[in-house]
Amino acid sequence: MRILGIDPGTATVGWGVIEVDGSKNVAVAFGHISTSKDLPLAERLLEISKDLTTIVKKYKPEEAAVEELFFFKNQKTVISVAQARGSILLTLENLCVKVFGYTPLEVKQALTNYGRADKSQVQLIVKALLKLSAIPQPDDVADALALALCHASRRRMDAIRENRES
Repeated sequence: MRILGIDPGTATVGWGVIEVDGSKNVAVAFGHISTSKDLPLAERLLEISKDLTTIVKKYKPEEAAVEELFFFKNQKTVISVAQARGSILLTLENLCVKVFGYTPLEVKQALTNYGRADKSQVQLIVKALLKLSAIPQPDDVADALALALCHASRRRMDAIRENRES
């Protein structure tokens, strides 16, 4: 099973693909999509969609974990991130990739068992779980891999629950 994790944004979209085999998680590829603040928003969203299409066609994930929006102090920021997230969801739907959403709290709980873990704790766990030589940069990339790991964990827990109910 290949899972694509996505940390949405307008300037930077973090992404990471992991392969899950039983309890084993392996990083397949990761990186980020950057758009210029000098471009109109519509062009930035198109660029995100095109780049994401290339990533999906290359790595062929079956499912995607996309960060849910949470409270932002800056209303202008939340609107542009929401628009980027909408573009991402539409692109994934068009490419027939099943989408799941997770809040930062859910990701922290899945990876650290503590919903108030700080960013550095989550990043260290991502590095350790995927046996990476360094913490992926920028932060958006580590966040995307954390989302993919969160989804892999959720899938395992759901499978355990199903087996118990059978």
